[in-house]
Amino acid sequence: MVVSVLLCGVSLRAGLVLRRTRRFRKKRPPGLRETHLRFAKPAVIAVGIGFLAGPVSAVLLRNWEPLRTFHGVVGLVAAALFAAVAVLGLRLERRRSRQYDAHAMLGLLAMLAGVIASVAGFVLLP
Repeated sequence: MVVSVLLCGVSLRAGLVLRRTRRFRKKRPPGLRETHLRFAKPAVIAVGIGFLAGPVSAVLLRNWEPLRTFHGVVGLVAAALFAAVAVLGLRLERRRSRQYDAHAMLGLLAMLAGVIASVAGFVLLP
């Protein structure tokens, strides 16, 4: 999951540069949108797989009840936010929406929740 959060961070960085160029009407560096998409898509897939694997491993490997920890609750929130960012991002990519600011805000919130979930998960390591 740490790797997926790092991938999300690279995507976030590119997305913030895209946002800055749009807001201040600067020239966009070539390939920046493609870089954002190249990192964002696998990152969201990795977050989704990690989110699904977490409760499964909690139940099967540790005999815990899933999502009963702070890490689990924040992970659930992060997964929901990443899913919302992905859906809105796909709509933006297909030119079915112009909600760039909402996408940016959800992306920031998703990253914040993802980082908090990652840090909260360290205490659960064996």
